[in-house]
Amino acid sequence: MRGSYFVILAVGLLLLSYFLTNLVRKYAIEQSILDIPNERSSHSIVTPRGGGLAVAATFIFSLVFMAALEIVSVNVVIALVGGGLMIAAIGWIDDKNSVSPRLRLLVHFLAAFWALYCLDGFTQIDMGFTTIHLGWAGSVIAMVGIVWMINLYNFMDGIDGIAGTEAINVAFGAGVLLFWTGSAGLAWVCVILALAVGGFLVSNWPPARIFMGDVGSGFLGYVFAVLAIISEKSSSIPLIVWLMLLGVFITDATITLFRRMARGEKLSQPHRTHVYQLAVQAGYSHKQVTLVVLFINIMLGIAAVAAVQFRGYLLWIVLATFMLLTTVHFLLVHRFSSQLIADYEAGRSVFDNLDVASGQKEAAAVYETEGSGDSY
Repeated sequence: MRGSYFVILAVGLLLLSYFLTNLVRKYAIEQSILDIPNERSSHSIVTPRGGGLAVAATFIFSLVFMAALEIVSVNVVIALVGGGLMIAAIGWIDDKNSVSPRLRLLVHFLAAFWALYCLDGFTQIDMGFTTIHLGWAGSVIAMVGIVWMINLYNFMDGIDGIAGTEAINVAFGAGVLLFWTGSAGLAWVCVILALAVGGFLVSNWPPARIFMGDVGSGFLGYVFAVLAIISEKSSSIPLIVWLMLLGVFITDATITLFRRMARGEKLSQPHRTHVYQLAVQAGYSHKQVTLVVLFINIMLGIAAVAAVQFRGYLLWIVLATFMLLTTVHFLLVHRFSSQLIADYEAGRSVFDNLDVASGQKEAAAVYETEGSGDSY
């Protein structure tokens, strides 16, 4: 694509996404689709939600246009659009009226099945030095993986700007790698995704004027999971490189889930124990936390370049990256929870209005589990 055409495309998609975001914001205010702060919130101002609808609409419109120009194959578009519409629809309904977890999960699995059906399943994975053949079990693992990505992206959309910043970083980083490996069609898909999110992020950057909502976070999780599978199947970027690009969200969401399970918490119960949430409770602003995530993502992008360049060491680079992310996760949990419990004991805690769980304040439970050396 010529430089002048790309500039026109970029500006056009950014403006479209920004315009649609403001339309959604106006509609959300009129229809009282609002996120009202409570004791579990990381914000203090009533804010409209559902802005991710603009991201989904912009991205889907662009994908159909690209398919018409034969820039990307039809089966890729059908996989992304068909399942994406399911996820966006159930997310939008949930943002407006709330949907039961079982119904949401059912739709998530239907969307995952749709994607894998359109892509003829998932039977092998590239580890760099070898390819592991999974057979039919690969499709089952991929289906669970798609559903988990949908939900973990939703879990991580808890402060201003973080989900949008993550999406732009991952999409841009993957796009660069795909151009580098010769997969221009998929690369352009990543570019338009980054642009669709960019127009929304203008209104979601701290302090946010509108939240992404389930319609956007679930949609982005689905798109990234499906793109990773498409990339793997087309021998472009190995799927595990995508996991590395998404490492911040995957690490925080997954480890936090296991920690909560170990403490016997009800997983459907809202909480504020992700690292990024603890950081905000410890006094750091949404902007500061989001910028730290941006910095880590840049480092992950550099590591991804090394992994693609030195394919024989691919698995070891990815494993080393997640070991480092895991170590940082536990160190930050310990630091922030220690700070929070100290403030609590000094009478300056932000937990005074939080619900009591198992006889302890939520952050105090996190700190005591960390300090006692119990497993997560």
